[in-house]
Amino acid sequence: MPLDTSAYGLALLRVDGRRWNELRQMRAQMRTQASADGSSYLEMGNTKVMCVVAGPTEDGKLQQQRRAGGGGSGGGGAAPGSGGNAEVIVSIVVAGFSSVDRKKRTRNDKRILELQTTVCRGLAANLHTHLFPRSTIGVSLYVLAQDGSLLAALFNAATLALVDAGVPMADYLVACTAGSAPSLPPAARGGAAAAAADDAADPLIDLNAQEETELPWLTLATLGATDRVVALVCETRVPDARRLEAMMAAAADGCARVRAKLDRAVRRRGRRVLAGEGLGGAADVPATGGGDSDEDVGMDLDSDSDADAPQEEALKVLDRLEKETEGGKGKGKRKN
Repeated sequence: MPLDTSAYGLALLRVDGRRWNELRQMRAQMRTQASADGSSYLEMGNTKVMCVVAGPTEDGKLQQQRRAGGGGSGGGGAAPGSGGNAEVIVSIVVAGFSSVDRKKRTRNDKRILELQTTVCRGLAANLHTHLFPRSTIGVSLYVLAQDGSLLAALFNAATLALVDAGVPMADYLVACTAGSAPSLPPAARGGAAAAAADDAADPLIDLNAQEETELPWLTLATLGATDRVVALVCETRVPDARRLEAMMAAAADGCARVRAKLDRAVRRRGRRVLAGEGLGGAADVPATGGGDSDEDVGMDLDSDSDADAPQEEALKVLDRLEKETEGGKGKGKRKN
């Protein structure tokens, strides 16, 4: 179906056909792992993340797991509890097949450690850890596919899993990316036109991988529907402070919209549990799309087949990831 560009110039449409303030299609599920205290599966466009929460539990097993390094392709980042508060431990595993280059990341990879620290500190600031003294909350995140907005997807998936585990928190911790694109075409830039382009730069939200490689961008995490910033990560050079302010404002608006989508998924899951459905542990929270209404998703939200499709796909990929992890451990033992 061709895009309707009558009210919006074709030059202002992004690579995937979205406008500057449109989110990619989101699909969210809760209770994807029956044996875990809390679990979730989240898709933001082609970025796919699975999260498993263990705890709150007494110190012991998770402490030994952290000393062992967490295994797989990621280590563990911990926010130590102070004054008897619970300790939050975050482990991120990036599958080798999650990106095009199929790069295998080790547990001490610098990028993985940075993501773990950022997610861990953000969650620790939002959770009511004082209610669980001398205990541990373990959050394991598995990156199954990468197509931009990875840190935002990690925050959102962890929030859903923690809600599923019943861990008390102040509000939803949601995140969204934002970038800045010059409004002038490349042929018109240069000299005074370049300065004018910086003033009239267009902010973009929910960037994909291609946009992240070409534009300055940042990731903003806020608490609930408020503008209270919990985490702000900007790894690229922003030419002008005014563009940075516009990017942050656009990201905050995107966070509010993401929060509404996650809240819709949680409420729908709660209604099914109260109705006596989904108590066996299978994920049954349907998808939420890029539009503001259920009809914009392009799928039947009440269809059980559509609700179970992401879960089955995620479980197959997770099994494949665990096999690769076990194979890597076996090779390391043989070398020793």
